[in-house]
Amino acid sequence: MPDQPRTSAEHQRLEQSPGQDDPWRLWGPYTAARQWGTVREDYSADGDAWTYFPFDHAHQRAYRWGEDGLAAISDRFGFLNLGLGLWNGQDDRLKERLFGLSGPQGNHGEDAKEYWWAQDATPTHSWSSYLYRYPQAAFPYSELVERNAAAGFADDEVELADLGLLEGNRFFDVEVQHAKASETDVVVRIIATNHGPEAAPVHLVPQLWFRNTWSWGRDDRRPSLRRTGADGDDAVSAARVRAEHEWLGTYEATAVDGQGNAPASMIFCENETDEAAVFGAESTGSPYPKNAVDRAVVHGQGAGNPEQTGTKCAWHFVFEAVEPGQSVSVDVRLAGMAPATGDPERPAAVAAPMPSAWGAQRGVTLDGIEEVLAARRAEADEFYGEVIPATVSDEERHVARRAFAGLMWAKQLYRYSVSQWLEGDPASPPPPAARQTAATGRNTDWSHLDLADVISMPDEWEYPWFATWDTAFHTVAMAHVDPAFAKAQLVLMVREWAQHPNGQLPAYEWDFGDTNPPVHAWACWQVYRLDGAWDRGFLVQTFTKLMMNFQWWVNRKDPEGSFLFTGGFLGMDNIAFFDRSATPEGVRLEQSDATSWMAFFSLSMLRVALELSREDASWDGACTTFFEYFLRIDRAMESPGSGGVTLWNGEDGFFYDSLVTPEGTAEQLKVRSTVGLLPLMAVGVVPTWVWSELHGFHAEVDWLQERRPHLTKGLVVLGGEEDRSAMLTLVGAERRARILSRMLDEGEFLSPFGLRSLSAAHREGVSATLDGRDFELHYTPGVSDNAMFGGNSNWRGPIWFPTNLLLLDALAVMAEADPSATQEFPTGSGQQVPLSEIAADLRGRLVSLFLPDGDGRRPGTPTHHPAGELWDVHPTFSEYFDGDTGVGLGASHQCGWTALVAHLICAHGPQD
Repeated sequence: MPDQPRTSAEHQRLEQSPGQDDPWRLWGPYTAARQWGTVREDYSADGDAWTYFPFDHAHQRAYRWGEDGLAAISDRFGFLNLGLGLWNGQDDRLKERLFGLSGPQGNHGEDAKEYWWAQDATPTHSWSSYLYRYPQAAFPYSELVERNAAAGFADDEVELADLGLLEGNRFFDVEVQHAKASETDVVVRIIATNHGPEAAPVHLVPQLWFRNTWSWGRDDRRPSLRRTGADGDDAVSAARVRAEHEWLGTYEATAVDGQGNAPASMIFCENETDEAAVFGAESTGSPYPKNAVDRAVVHGQGAGNPEQTGTKCAWHFVFEAVEPGQSVSVDVRLAGMAPATGDPERPAAVAAPMPSAWGAQRGVTLDGIEEVLAARRAEADEFYGEVIPATVSDEERHVARRAFAGLMWAKQLYRYSVSQWLEGDPASPPPPAARQTAATGRNTDWSHLDLADVISMPDEWEYPWFATWDTAFHTVAMAHVDPAFAKAQLVLMVREWAQHPNGQLPAYEWDFGDTNPPVHAWACWQVYRLDGAWDRGFLVQTFTKLMMNFQWWVNRKDPEGSFLFTGGFLGMDNIAFFDRSATPEGVRLEQSDATSWMAFFSLSMLRVALELSREDASWDGACTTFFEYFLRIDRAMESPGSGGVTLWNGEDGFFYDSLVTPEGTAEQLKVRSTVGLLPLMAVGVVPTWVWSELHGFHAEVDWLQERRPHLTKGLVVLGGEEDRSAMLTLVGAERRARILSRMLDEGEFLSPFGLRSLSAAHREGVSATLDGRDFELHYTPGVSDNAMFGGNSNWRGPIWFPTNLLLLDALAVMAEADPSATQEFPTGSGQQVPLSEIAADLRGRLVSLFLPDGDGRRPGTPTHHPAGELWDVHPTFSEYFDGDTGVGLGASHQCGWTALVAHLICAHGPQD
């Protein structure tokens, strides 16, 4: 367990509920921010997910695999959802979900066009706060689509703030607070504040709905919502709704405004498709489909089901004129009345949660809401007071807490059975035959994948699907607040219903078979250490499955056995002259980064194996396996590849990829990029205890040094026999100095805010002729200027958090192994600086992206965010950052790996 026990109420709840099926985890912000436009909802023949289920269908059409909503929460399996609806009296539809452009609509790919912030959250979701900025004028859906359609790659994206709607602060800030009175009792407070100069109307429309599980021909059981009160009852009773579900049991919900008044109306309908509106077909379903709430509130067309029953309902509160600076509010409570009776069919392979607290049979009330909200908010303060070091500044504390909040809000239910998706549903038209074949279909080789889990998403709107290497980085930040969840995420990716039988880990739903960098073993070790280095069972569980993954890499990405690996784009999108995942037939790309990742993978597996061997000598063989494999990769990096060309360029002092033609000739791709820096990350320290405790491994090292000295150049022994320490490194001291001289050069990789992904020395471009074709690439510090990989991310210059973290950690490991090691820093300054201080400096540069400057502006804030008190207080966590200015770019809520800033704030130095 952690070295210093933590005693906050939230830590006690975490101890009571370590697993995601435990009671305190039953409810959370698991409803997606975007379900439309996902692969799961795409049943087209051509795989065009954006067109098959566009945004304009979202308020009218039932989803198959999940739900989305605004500041919404759900149970762990997404059966019952509670979210926010808004109307300003001007919009053409109810605001129920965040709007953004699809991939084809955006001039730089998919792009959210709203402003919202995760303000706070605890890991069990006993407390959370979310802020949405709602314009008082009609939301410009069509204008945003049209203006961005007219923009090209060279143009800035047109954002909501560019259209003038927010001038004069003409918006409502709508804060949604969630607090749990018990495991099955959730209090919600919605507060809308008018920041504009004139009075303005706002409608607050909380909604409760069941995910549609009954329309697909696989389960005809239908849950129900029904009003239990009457108009003559008191406000709380009159607004009461009973929700009955065979698995969840019975819940009740009610809502009143801040003055204790009942809603102006209550609207009931079915969470089913409006077939006439969506398909122009005669409806065969309910006359009160999913958009009946929108019709009633916005268009004045009916009032829903007069029987006041259904599978979706809304409480409609109307505030005709909210004065400038005034706030209005609504309180909602959702509480369990009774668990399910009988033995209903449960989700596969998952036991039903057993909440210990249920509501009183007299019905849900709003008693004690103030006390619940105040208590949980105070407990959140206490929790983070124990998590975030007292030594950090107030601003760093604020940034770390916001980053953790983003991680919590990005936890979403991910439900997807590939086999069911491929075969289609009994009650739906048969899927097109083209979807069934590997040549034209998607994920046909992944029919085993079957998930119904809460997973940390890279970005709650732009990337509402997991990516395995993103997830690994998420867990490192998550381990500071919720190590049990972090470990469960890493375990999930190697379970048999996720990991392919051949050993590959799933990449992302657009193509599970794509190749992500192998960072999983590294993340497992980091999380293990951050959790106090006690859970060897977790290490065994992941290590055994990662050995399969390691073998997949060896078999598939180095079929020639050269120890020089290929891998395709490896998550780095457009970093090369061309798409590295689409090389011509017969061409082999020997990749500096792929080979470095495998050396890194080997060292991570070695470190885990050493730890396991300390208590069980049967793991000794694994130690020598990964030790020798690392040494062979090190040897291969020193030697000519299959085309007779090495990856190292002695003249430039840098590593490059090597392109080998079918004729056997080879040429280095001379682009100075992250590809050539990543060999530095393959470094590790062999702990001093290894030599005295692991006799078999010690003997193997001695034998290799004596009999195979040419293999052991990557082993640097420091100290004498008595105090022996050793460092394994892919880059020797001389080459390290030469690479670092470029990495720490302000004219190349070193920016004021971290390390660029492409050398700024390529500002004027670099060109090459390969196989008779001319290619050119140039340093692009900001958004992408080409369509490779959709154009919504860019590795040709900007700063990316994951690779920055690995490189500064590598420097810290080198410093730990050899405290006397120095490097000129910055290059050209004439100052020799210890590597540990350089790592600390890089950490400071990355953290500074989120800290206010003299004007209160945070460098990493996107340019389209207006300045001012109402904006500058909110740090944003962008996907990547401009290599020159630090401005945030790409996805705007990339609290997955950009939340690593919280790790940098909370943990100083590497986790060995």
